[in-house]
Amino acid sequence: MAEEVSMPNITGLSINEAKKFLKELSLEISLDEEEVDKENTIIKDQIPKEGIKIERGSKVMIEY
Repeated sequence: MAEEVSMPNITGLSINEAKKFLKELSLEISLDEEEVDKENTIIKDQIPKEGIKIERGSKVMIEY
């Protein structure tokens, strides 16, 4: 059975900041567009929401 982690709040972070933070939890950002400015684009919303238990290795969807 895969290990679960509690989803942190990544809203308000840049995409690069969130990627580094999530990597420590073995989570990934699902990003359709590679052309986006990851340094300056701020995350406005996330799925799953903060506090939800998800499996390590899962992808997190973001809106920016």
